[in-house]
Amino acid sequence: MPTSIDTPVLPERLIGQGLDEHQYESGDRAIHILLTDPVAGPQTDMVITYRDGAYEIWAQRGMVRFQRVYAADGRGYEYRVIEQIGENPVANQDRKALATIGEELAASKASGFPGIDPNLAYVEPEHNAYPFAYERIAQLFDSPNAPDLAVNPKAYAFGRQPGQHGALDAIQARSPLVFCGPGIAKGVLTDAPSTQVDIAPTIAQLSGFPLIDGRDVTGRTSAERGVAPDVYLKRQDGRVLDEILDPADDRRPERVYIFLLDGLSNTELKFRLAEDPDAIPHLRRLIKNGTMFEYGSFTNFPSITWPSHNAIGTGAWGGHHDIVNPTYYLRETREVVTPQGQQFDTATFLGPGVETLYEAFHRVFGDWRGHEGAFTASIHEPCTRGADHATLERRVIGDRDRLRELTARYAGDTQPKWLRDEQRPAHAESIVDGRGVAQAIVLYSDDAHPPPKFMFHELTLTDGVGHDYGPHSDGERAALDETDVRVGRVLEALEARGLFDSTLFIITTDHGMAPVDASLKANQVRAVTDAGMKAVVPDPLVYLIDMAVTVTAHQDGRTAMIEALANDADASGERPPVEGAAVTLSGRNAHVLARATTSAGGTCGLPLPIDIEPDELYVTVHHDDYNPRRLRLDGTPI
Repeated sequence: MPTSIDTPVLPERLIGQGLDEHQYESGDRAIHILLTDPVAGPQTDMVITYRDGAYEIWAQRGMVRFQRVYAADGRGYEYRVIEQIGENPVANQDRKALATIGEELAASKASGFPGIDPNLAYVEPEHNAYPFAYERIAQLFDSPNAPDLAVNPKAYAFGRQPGQHGALDAIQARSPLVFCGPGIAKGVLTDAPSTQVDIAPTIAQLSGFPLIDGRDVTGRTSAERGVAPDVYLKRQDGRVLDEILDPADDRRPERVYIFLLDGLSNTELKFRLAEDPDAIPHLRRLIKNGTMFEYGSFTNFPSITWPSHNAIGTGAWGGHHDIVNPTYYLRETREVVTPQGQQFDTATFLGPGVETLYEAFHRVFGDWRGHEGAFTASIHEPCTRGADHATLERRVIGDRDRLRELTARYAGDTQPKWLRDEQRPAHAESIVDGRGVAQAIVLYSDDAHPPPKFMFHELTLTDGVGHDYGPHSDGERAALDETDVRVGRVLEALEARGLFDSTLFIITTDHGMAPVDASLKANQVRAVTDAGMKAVVPDPLVYLIDMAVTVTAHQDGRTAMIEALANDADASGERPPVEGAAVTLSGRNAHVLARATTSAGGTCGLPLPIDIEPDELYVTVHHDDYNPRRLRLDGTPI
């Protein structure tokens, strides 16, 4: 499919995300509110949207519009800036920036803070970085579930906990990444860039998957791009991380185990490895015998749990697998959905255009029944679709009595610190992690099915403690120590069955974690609704509730018809009419010349004065459920 590399590539499935021509007025007002509100303004880093063929990033320090085009070499996208005012807010996309706790402290000090305590290392935007910003922004708006505006908070101004994530910046978006096992080199990679969507295709290649005619990051199949099959998954946004391969080791792993240590900061992990040589021996063992990415791997935007886990598990960004946030708005049904709040049975939210690794392993190796195919397992993982064992889908396989016995046996792994500190959520998460380890060991010792060919195992304690104590706290270090004990129990079980040496291990997280000034209780999106605008605001996204208004002046010059429709189409693809909207015709001096109310069909007529030029006439439309519109008589927004 030959396509000019100079032609901008618009968002996929564009049906309402970003700002269309009917939303420029409300969109600009919302951006202005977010950047100038006395409270939200100083806490907001950027406001991001798509409109009129380009992506826009607005900040107090400047604005940039950029487009994406097909890359000249036919692989993926390239990005070009087409307009800039002041500074480019994401000019610094250095993936190596802020890569140690010392660098975080230095950036905090340069930001005007003390720069002494890493758990209070607040960093201003001008001292932060935004790796892969253009790609991570553009992908979001490919989904019909994407917002009209995405708010990127300052790294330290997001929520009411000492640690937080979700933003575009390097601190919140950088995840550790380690591969260990057959065919993997030993050492630390410093020059290889990585994103979390690279994990799935790398697993696929190492596991011997065949190349297929699937879609790459551009959404086009290999055939549509005019090449032979060149991807491993139905939708593959990432690349194979060839840099981790050992040319002297041609072994392939027989199975894969992902340890996802939720929310663990890459700088915190590196600090423990360097400064505490006796700590985390089981994680250290895997890292020492594998490849670690010095500068980590960059996750989805927003850098938050449900989208990021599914990006890892599918090899596709959130804008392509359609779980764009833990909570988001469905325009076609006018409902807010909360996969993270729901937790169980959330695989239905994953879009049909992607393939999970569970599904891919079954496609390649077949069903496990009869012990010939692949048995797959998801333990406490938000990415679940297609897994044979999936805790969050209530598909639990294995001997229940043994599961209860092991859970009780491992209860002592939970530190008394959590209850002593009155941190009951941390205590509860620790108990859940212990149950997860019991599940894993049962799955590897149950002769009713083969050992899992693919295991995706979330250990959640590091995230909850990072939130409640901070990402560089004594609490987080205790949580990592406790998590390491659990990793060790799994490794011991694999060794006991002779499976350790043939397993590919991956250590990673779903996002990073930044120190947050919890006293701010920052929630920028609320400024939009507090200002009286009609919007759905699942932090950090803004969905504006607008009308599509058309004004048709009749040829006689004496009358005009106004039609007011809901700007978002419903499930039928139609825009419902807005009944009862108050329509006003006024002159340049705001003098009211006529009034009317829209009918059940969303229309009304207005008389036009023949003694006033059309370009001096204005139509205003108000309805309690929508943002107001003000247009010229020719229908163009003011």
